Amino acid sequence: MPQTVRGVVSMAVGEPVTITDVVIPDPGPGEAVVAIQACGVCHTDLHYREGGINDEFPFLLGHEAAGVVESVGDDVTEVAPGDYVILNWRAVCGQCRSCLRGRPQICFSTHNASQKMTLADGTDLSPALGIGAFVEKTLVAAGQCTKVDAAAPATAAGLLGCGVMAGIGAAINTGGVGRGDSVAVFGCGGVGDAAIAGAKLAGASTIIGVDIDDRKLEWARGFGATHTINSSEGDPVEAIKALTGGNGVDVAIEAVGLPVTYRQAFEARDLAGTVVLVGVPRPDMTIELPFIEVFGRGGALKSSWYGDCLPSRDFPMLIDLYLQGRLDLDGFVSETINLGDVEEAFHKMERGEVLRSVVVL
Repeated sequence: MPQTVRGVVSMAVGEPVTITDVVIPDPGPGEAVVAIQACGVCHTDLHYREGGINDEFPFLLGHEAAGVVESVGDDVTEVAPGDYVILNWRAVCGQCRSCLRGRPQICFSTHNASQKMTLADGTDLSPALGIGAFVEKTLVAAGQCTKVDAAAPATAAGLLGCGVMAGIGAAINTGGVGRGDSVAVFGCGGVGDAAIAGAKLAGASTIIGVDIDDRKLEWARGFGATHTINSSEGDPVEAIKALTGGNGVDVAIEAVGLPVTYRQAFEARDLAGTVVLVGVPRPDMTIELPFIEVFGRGGALKSSWYGDCLPSRDFPMLIDLYLQGRLDLDGFVSETINLGDVEEAFHKMERGEVLRSVVVL
């Protein structure tokens, strides 16, 4: 029988979000209903509210979440009621050309729940990233549920559902950071600091955080940056080279999504170095690079979507590292809030005051 719960909905471009009734259908084949325990406030949710993703309003916001499976539909084998799960937006299909070639982490046909959650009047909701988790319960494809150790609190575990996984994966999966490598991370917000944490986990010897905000640079040091550079005070490329024997870094990670910082990352890498773009640019942005430098430096220019993660592989492993005290997920939680505080959390994010506000239900 359908349930009515409370959730955070964006009704129109740029308008403040509202808390309203959301109708959750019983799970159908391949679907699950999850009782949400915590959900991080990610910049992608703000992009949805601002119309930066698409115009399929109204949106049920929230996607960086953990909770407990309440019920499942027919043919579900991945999870069962009572399982503690992190939600993911890469429910791999297993059948596309990428999956069949053994690369499910870049599945071309990820899937979501078939049924729609609705407003009380029957209006269909578009769930953010196919999840919609600023709500007491949500309906997802069962493949979007990744079972992990319930000893990890939802405030920490849920962060792997998007931003923290994106950053860690950009360093480890996409960038291939290894023991003794030098790394520069441009942008020390949530994703950038997660990239720093990932580089530390991978054994990088030199980890340089670059930002224009001293407060964020202090956060970066807390997650493992061995050096920091305030790029508003001078040329960060020259500063990075000075810290690396004049050579540049093995891996440069751009976590801002701006042409100017991407160009800096490109110029700050060593010969045969790698540039990883994990910051999200606007659709109208362009960049021009000297073609001879693309050739002459060698190496690779890569983009990282969701940290090239495979949730079934990466989430349990990272939760284990958290429980061992080797990955500080709690450090990303700036504050815990209620559903009614999401709008103000967006403003705090825009002002750079928080790494993550986390809604606790």
